[in-house]
Amino acid sequence: MREQVRKEQQQEASEEADERECFSASLPKPAPPAGRLEFVNGGWCMSDEAATHYSAVIDQMTIGLRFLNETFGACGRPRVAWHIDPFGHAREHASMFAQMGFDGFFFGRLDYQDRARRMRDKEQELLWRASDSLTPPMADLFTGILPNGYNPPEGFCWDQLCSDPPIRDDPDLEDYNVDDVVGRFLVIANSQSTVYKTNHIIMTMGSDFQYENANLWYKNLDKLIHYVNAQQANGSKVNVLYSTPSCYLQELHRANLTWPLKTDDFFPYADDAHDFWTGYFTSRPALKRYERISNSNLQTCNQLEVLGGLTSRKGPFGEAMAVAQHHDAVSGTEKQHVANDYARKLANGWQHCQVLVSNSLAALSGLSAERIYCDNLNVSVCHLTESSKKFSVNVYNPLARPVTWPVRLPVNGTAYSVSDASGKAITLDNVFALKVVHVSQATHEVRRQRGFAVNELVFQVQAPPLGYTTYTVALIQDGPPPAPAQQRAPTVIQNKFLQVTFDHETGLISSLNNLETKQSIKLTQNFYWYNASDGNNVASRQPSGAYIFRPNSSTPVIISQTAKTEIIKTSVVQEVRQWFAPWVSQVVRLYADSRALELEWTVGPVPIDDSVGKEVITRLDTSIKTAEYFYTDSNGREVLQRKKDFRPTWNLKQSEPIAGNYYPINSRAYIKDDVDQLTVVTDRSQGGGSIQNGSLEIMLHRRLLHDDFRGVGEPLNEISGIFPDGLVVRGRLLLTLDPPQTAADTHRPLAEGMVLQPLLTFTDGDLKPNTQLEFSGLLAALPPAVHLLTLSQWDEDSVLLRLEHQYQSSESKVSSQPVTVNLQKLFSTLEVLGVAELNLSANQWKDEMKRFDWTPEKGEKPLLKTFEDPSTWEVTLRPMEIRTFLLKVNLR
Repeated sequence: MREQVRKEQQQEASEEADERECFSASLPKPAPPAGRLEFVNGGWCMSDEAATHYSAVIDQMTIGLRFLNETFGACGRPRVAWHIDPFGHAREHASMFAQMGFDGFFFGRLDYQDRARRMRDKEQELLWRASDSLTPPMADLFTGILPNGYNPPEGFCWDQLCSDPPIRDDPDLEDYNVDDVVGRFLVIANSQSTVYKTNHIIMTMGSDFQYENANLWYKNLDKLIHYVNAQQANGSKVNVLYSTPSCYLQELHRANLTWPLKTDDFFPYADDAHDFWTGYFTSRPALKRYERISNSNLQTCNQLEVLGGLTSRKGPFGEAMAVAQHHDAVSGTEKQHVANDYARKLANGWQHCQVLVSNSLAALSGLSAERIYCDNLNVSVCHLTESSKKFSVNVYNPLARPVTWPVRLPVNGTAYSVSDASGKAITLDNVFALKVVHVSQATHEVRRQRGFAVNELVFQVQAPPLGYTTYTVALIQDGPPPAPAQQRAPTVIQNKFLQVTFDHETGLISSLNNLETKQSIKLTQNFYWYNASDGNNVASRQPSGAYIFRPNSSTPVIISQTAKTEIIKTSVVQEVRQWFAPWVSQVVRLYADSRALELEWTVGPVPIDDSVGKEVITRLDTSIKTAEYFYTDSNGREVLQRKKDFRPTWNLKQSEPIAGNYYPINSRAYIKDDVDQLTVVTDRSQGGGSIQNGSLEIMLHRRLLHDDFRGVGEPLNEISGIFPDGLVVRGRLLLTLDPPQTAADTHRPLAEGMVLQPLLTFTDGDLKPNTQLEFSGLLAALPPAVHLLTLSQWDEDSVLLRLEHQYQSSESKVSSQPVTVNLQKLFSTLEVLGVAELNLSANQWKDEMKRFDWTPEKGEKPLLKTFEDPSTWEVTLRPMEIRTFLLKVNLR
């Protein structure tokens, strides 16, 4: 199989391994490949590192690198990761790049205090150990910090929009300037050499929107190289040549030095004392959520293409998702019309994919009836369920384990019967008719006349792994809506796992109890907003904007000391609906079988009639003794420890006590002491911090009135046709309380389920006889520690499979153990005929992936990791390991 795929990908047999040919472009090299053209990074885009989920990053890199492989062959394969513009750098990105086979990584932005310290100590080039769990050097990545970001040295910009004078080398002209240019360049080169470790330095030549007139650049660079090198006859030691990032990296490797070791990340990023780029962790929260939902839908689409056969083309969804990972896309740092275009591309891609999903489900179930997609269920809108007297709900589960999931359907009846795939009716308290709850006033307002349901039918479904199940719903009773909920502050809601107590006077949560472990903490949750700086500040003229978070005060404004409440209790769900202000409301919700407390928040339109921009947060204040520590995830995978007013690699001089303590939260964050751990699972990427001991705050929404002068050119003030008075955003947080030793066994599956949610499709009327109402694509569920990360069609008879161990090495006594999976006994609809292992980005055979090895300071050179024979059916996954396989398959 491997030889066949090699032939199909047109990979060259004589592939360069450890050494690349590097030479000056002034020396001709007639035989291709000459090495004058080099691709760096090679993803579909240069992704953001704060707001992206690792699964989407892997996908977008795979798309781009596959294109290069198929277009240019092995000689076009990038060897260097290149993130010159993202605004802070995540450790998980470095880990992924290492596993994709990159020799090194270069970036341009890091905190100004960090840079100053690294320049002084010659540590702008380092070895990044990007995993606590993977055996070195598996996640080790040589990392270089560029001297000028991605710009040329000052005074050496030669594009048509640049103002620097060209090199004029006619000595008979008055404006002859060779001596001046050469002198200035030598000063810069010698100065730069004092802050790097070897006698090789890199200079970037170019910037945004440059090489519009490449002739100007190369004409002047040719002269610069010539005249600077001519000074060697006068004793100069500076030699200038055209080069590439991998050639530079090769020379650093040849130097055979030891390099400083880094194990944390590069967040948050600041370019001045009051300019922290931490606002974009939350900017455009609706787009951030839509990107996350789109990722879930794309994985479902990819899986069903494999499981249901080649029934339809996917269309452009993969590329739309890939470009949405750009550092000015999901980050929220683009202009409004550009953000709208990203969303439009995602919506268009999903419409194409719906055809494939419908066709695949039809092939698997034998039911060819029209399938309806209700994409606005979060605001209780679905025209079919609102009007139909009988319909079916197909629940597809993209996870490789069974899930229990709450379904909330907008309806106008007051009692319904619900039957599962076996025909068995769901009963509650021995009653077959499921009653409904009324739609909240907040939902009525946020859906803006898009739906007309007055009630919601709530029941829990159980879906098989990597498969679907079907529920049939029939109207039993029309009539008046349910009785109004109790209009008083509740005392307690609880299920068999959790108990939540409310303060009778304020209507706010006052405590959270784990009934299984007998844990209890004081917990108060409320909503606040920071006054966004408008730039009229004594300390700095920097305003808050799409990139930068800069509050005018360290004390946020509380929106309300109390909440108006109503309480609803059924056998399926207990919920307290809280109203804080006309623009802030929340539902505190406990489902019967859930180990997590759900907080469904609705914020907006954020009022600005007082001419003040606002940064809206929710804050959880607890009795947990945190000692200024808290924890956040990195791109949805490994968790990093954070400490208030502290950086692991330099002595921080804190100048922004709030913004300077904000970090990206991609899927979860927690605070803990020796006894209790409170974990918050988010439904999108958000910014947050622990400003006070025992406290965790998360920024939910931003509405600003000024640009922050970082390139957007407009305020972050979102409106739309549906929300002309300002954007309304709804989201969910899941809270768990566990002992720290076992917390991961709860929050890991919750975070995984938040990213890959069941897809609901609907059909009207009765189902035809012999419809297959339940299906699983797996012969058995995968072990709890194993996540099926990727299942997608690669070509006509092969599929791409990624399996990952989703626990860190020390997270769980049970789940952090190695797990073995038999690939041949995995799928119910696929016969696996052959297997070959690839690197993480699927652009190289795993056993042929060779990387430079680097030696850290104060440590031995690590041994190269040995992998199992990729031809075996039994594969073992160790903590945090992702393994990628190309499977040759037949449909059973």
